[in-house]
Amino acid sequence: MSDPETASAAAVAGLASEVEALRRAVDPLPGRIADLARLTAELGAQVRDLTVAPKPGAMPSWIVAPEDADVTRSLLAELDAWVAMVLLRYTDAATALPECWLWHPDIVEELLWLMRAWLAAYQEEKASVALVADWHDRYRPGVVRRVKGLAGTCSLEVHLDRPDRQRASFVSRRPDAVGDIAAWWAHDRAGRGPEPTAEHLASPGGPN
Repeated sequence: MSDPETASAAAVAGLASEVEALRRAVDPLPGRIADLARLTAELGAQVRDLTVAPKPGAMPSWIVAPEDADVTRSLLAELDAWVAMVLLRYTDAATALPECWLWHPDIVEELLWLMRAWLAAYQEEKASVALVADWHDRYRPGVVRRVKGLAGTCSLEVHLDRPDRQRASFVSRRPDAVGDIAAWWAHDRAGRGPEPTAEHLASPGGPN
């Protein structure tokens, strides 16, 4: 074989070797792209789960509650029952909580987390004496103090369009008031809120 022929053969062999090396490098690429796409999708799903899906035991908020009357009524009915059953048994809380507390979103928010703290301390899986002590020593007195500051001397009459109506005490556990407030907060929370009715004003006072 002449020298040019030898050189050509060597060049072809070298090119073939390069092509084979390139093939080996390129062949896994589609598989790697598929793996990367799958991993990206899995990570995206995990991020959505972390940021969107409700977590077990998550703390609900009244301030940003869904605009859904079923949701707001459920939250408020549970809270209303707990306030009457537990919170109003404490003299300072009964004194500080205004008769119109249902009409105050900031007070409802305070009471909602206080109720959840009570449930965590007394009834949930990780309930403990330490959590109970925190609830009594820090959480309840702090919320009662803030509620007193937020409410001041507010009463049902302040929420009337005609404030000249006769004043009467208000039972915290009134399903009709709960329904009215829940509907307001679900559908028109930018508004002033429902006007207390004659039935609200005529209710006998005191917790059950």
